[in-house]
Amino acid sequence: MISGIYYLFLVLLCTLFMVLSAVALVLCCPFDKGRRVVHELSRILVRIFFFIPPRWRQRVIGRELIDRKKRYVIVVNHNTVIDIPTLYYIPLNFRWVSKREVFKVPFFGQYLLLHGDICIDRGRAAEAMEQLLREGKLWISRGASVAIFPEGTRSKDGEIHRFKAGAFTLAREAGVEILPVVLDGTRTLIRRNLLFNWGNRITIRVLPPVSREEIASTEVHELMERVYDRMAAALAEIRQEGQKA
Repeated sequence: MISGIYYLFLVLLCTLFMVLSAVALVLCCPFDKGRRVVHELSRILVRIFFFIPPRWRQRVIGRELIDRKKRYVIVVNHNTVIDIPTLYYIPLNFRWVSKREVFKVPFFGQYLLLHGDICIDRGRAAEAMEQLLREGKLWISRGASVAIFPEGTRSKDGEIHRFKAGAFTLAREAGVEILPVVLDGTRTLIRRNLLFNWGNRITIRVLPPVSREEIASTEVHELMERVYDRMAAALAEIRQEGQKA
């Protein structure tokens, strides 16, 4: 019952913010090429979503490692759709890279379009990579970071799985740092019966950025392995800390 009421509230809230985002996009477009205003509205929406349930908790570790003046390729592990709003706790303006199918999902799809997020067709790997590099570099030139799930799909067991090359190739070609972010707890917020877990806890851990020098001097597949190892180790540490708490 409570979950049903909250879902209805979220529909109304998302509708309101979608209208506000569309108006902001039209009014601010001439002087806001990076769509920062639209992004900030989404950050407010996310804060409301997570704030109202009194026992939901979100903690961000490593926020001080982020330079807000820089642009990054953000790589984040992927468990569930809740990963998308959770990343808005990171204080950066960013565009998502998402598969074409997500753009058809009610509300999510419309928000992705308003944000200018990058829509790729995973069934056409060569074209998807070309589009990722072209549009990713365009948004970076406009002052926005680019957020990518390097696994390419959701993890079915909650562990981090091997990465694909797109994010790392983009960082190399665009000349920006890679910002690894590890999420834990997002897959337990909504239960299998679609009811909310009202006592959920989410951890967002920001790892030290991978420098442009390391990116330029390291072969892409080796770089993928290094970042994978760092993120997998960080996830294990988060879970060990949770068991001790």
